Amino acid sequence: MENYFTENFEVQAKNSSEEALQRWRKLCWLVKNKKRRFRFTANLSKRFEAEAIRRSNQEKLRVAVLVSKAALQFIQGGDDETPLQVKLNGVATVIGKIGLFFAVVTFSVLVQGLFTRKLEEGTQWIWSGDEAVEMLEFFAIAVTIVVVAVPEGLPLAVTLSLAFAMKKMMNDKALVRHLAACETMGSATTICSDKTGTLTTNHMTVVKTCICGEIKEVSGSEKFGSSIPESVRKILLESIFNNTGGDVVVNEAQKVEILGTPTETALLELGLLLGGDFEEERVKSKIVKVEPFNSTKKRMGVVLELPEGGFRAHCKGASEIALAACDKFLNSNGDVVPLDEASTTHLQDTIEKFASEALRTLCLAYSDIGSEFSESGDIPFQGYTCIAIVGIKDPVRPGVKESVAVCRSAGIVVRMVTGDNLTTAKAIARECGILTDDGLAIEGPEFREKSDAELQQLIPNLQVMARSSPMDKHTLVKQLRTTFQEVVAVTGDGTNDAPALHEADIGLAMGIAGTEVAKESADVIILDDNFSTIVTVGKWGRSVYVNIQKFVQFQLTVNVVALVVNFTSACLTGNAPLTAVQLLWVNMIMDTLGALALATEPPTDDLMKRAPVGRKGNFISNVMWRNITGQSLYQFVVIWYLQTQGKEAFRLDGPDSDLILNTLIFNSFVFCQVFNEISSREMEKVNVFDGILKNYVFVAVLSCTAIFQIIIIEFLGTFASTTPLTWQQWFVSIAFGFLGMPIAAILKMVPVGSS
Repeated sequence: MENYFTENFEVQAKNSSEEALQRWRKLCWLVKNKKRRFRFTANLSKRFEAEAIRRSNQEKLRVAVLVSKAALQFIQGGDDETPLQVKLNGVATVIGKIGLFFAVVTFSVLVQGLFTRKLEEGTQWIWSGDEAVEMLEFFAIAVTIVVVAVPEGLPLAVTLSLAFAMKKMMNDKALVRHLAACETMGSATTICSDKTGTLTTNHMTVVKTCICGEIKEVSGSEKFGSSIPESVRKILLESIFNNTGGDVVVNEAQKVEILGTPTETALLELGLLLGGDFEEERVKSKIVKVEPFNSTKKRMGVVLELPEGGFRAHCKGASEIALAACDKFLNSNGDVVPLDEASTTHLQDTIEKFASEALRTLCLAYSDIGSEFSESGDIPFQGYTCIAIVGIKDPVRPGVKESVAVCRSAGIVVRMVTGDNLTTAKAIARECGILTDDGLAIEGPEFREKSDAELQQLIPNLQVMARSSPMDKHTLVKQLRTTFQEVVAVTGDGTNDAPALHEADIGLAMGIAGTEVAKESADVIILDDNFSTIVTVGKWGRSVYVNIQKFVQFQLTVNVVALVVNFTSACLTGNAPLTAVQLLWVNMIMDTLGALALATEPPTDDLMKRAPVGRKGNFISNVMWRNITGQSLYQFVVIWYLQTQGKEAFRLDGPDSDLILNTLIFNSFVFCQVFNEISSREMEKVNVFDGILKNYVFVAVLSCTAIFQIIIIEFLGTFASTTPLTWQQWFVSIAFGFLGMPIAAILKMVPVGSS
């Protein structure tokens, strides 16, 4: 038996050839123990294929789980607060605590004064009704201070600003699904963008081919098709028209219309250019099995039953993957010849050349698989003959390069995440201005093998990720958000992009090319699929953030002055100069009307010339503190001057002198807020009148405030505790308010740090 084996078989240990394995299996009837007949003849190719399927299924399961989680959280509603909400909560809490502190101290001082007086009189154990009313007035003063201090207009300002931005963004081709996304985009520090359809037009055409080893420019002339051998043209048309997910139809206008993805339509256009007939090619051969395009395998395939008998497999996919399965190619005469080292190098160099010209490359190949193919079996992926390599051009959208430059000047890092090969991705990224000399480009398989420590070193310089899977994109976004504390915006159009869109601070789905799952997972839908629109969304987001800062600066100025004035007056004189009705009107000015005026300011181009606030930036900046402190000090001096010197300066005497003085103080205080509102339109610029007439809401609010102030002073005497003023007193009140504007302009010239 041993001699028999030696003479008839060349069985090698472990790594046996497929032919030897088959012969061994045919001889297995000689083995007594049938359960162990294949013990030393493991089918390694099947094991490898099974392992690849297992890994693919595992990856699909991970994506499915993440998509399910994203959908579930969308249905239930996310609990994550936006960066601005977190900061505003902190500001409101601090202001409320300060107001409560002032109220408690004021009430304590007033009560202590009353107790001291009664101790001096020796009547501390005897209390009258008037003294109880006096205690109640002290409590009312304390409550008034709390009412003035608490920024109840802040939620209104935020909502108004977001709603205004949402409406305007719709005109700029951006549909906002979640209101908070308007301001979140303003804090974005990085954008992870798709390539196809976002940076490029998503209208692809084949511009170069490598057929029979020769590189050809694709043109509409007959010379292009006539230079290809007839046998090669025939097999190429068979591959294009059968191994496709697209279709060629004749519409109602009797015009040929190509349906399918941009890549499929580009190849079908090439087939029609070569003189092919879609219906005729489909009738010639019977399609036995179809393997649709798979993002993991990066290829698609089909098996045809030929008219003359036998089966033929066609494969189309990423060039480097499909070429690796080829061991033959068609030469210049159209003959099938072995793929030697020189030919392989030539084809690989061609792929690199096409990719370096920002072309998406695809390899088309076929294999005659005999007559033993079974529909239940897998399409083989080896022993193919390379038909052609095509270079597909997807032009960069107009304005993308300028938009990326705007993002760069705004401190926003743009990263491109694509499924194309590395060379093509780098070429497109350089054309768009995304990839710089010190930037890093990496492929998805290499990225996913990195450890957390390596990712921390790699991600800050990462600008391009090619050949990436949906999970690579999700991992990148998660690392940026958690490890680097970035505010991340992500674009996506496919179902598999849902996890990354949900993980990001703001998800941007494509309105034209995007799937329903992607749109449901997104916060904003870009209706024209254009990267320039994303920059517009960022500009509006920054406008929302700055407008709320303007409002908070204006409101805090009013708060500080009202708190200090009421506190000092209550402590020194025992009463507050501003009554409850007057404080209610001031509250309305600084809350409702102030929110309407300042929250509807449109964005300017200067907003994209400053660094993003990010997740950790201070909401109340040094610039705001400077403006608040200076303006509050001026207003406090004006009111304190009127309180102490007002009667002498205006020669007020008689029983109504206190009422006239308090009315004058109230009127001056209100006009200080009116002119301070104008100064608050710009926190750093001296010219605050630029574009003021274009903002009709702002002009209307100021006009209404002035008209209602005149009505309150002149006609609501008893109700508002006011009395009509003379024209001289009106002039002084308005002058005091107007004087705050040049003081605000001088303050803006004082340099302070940005944070």
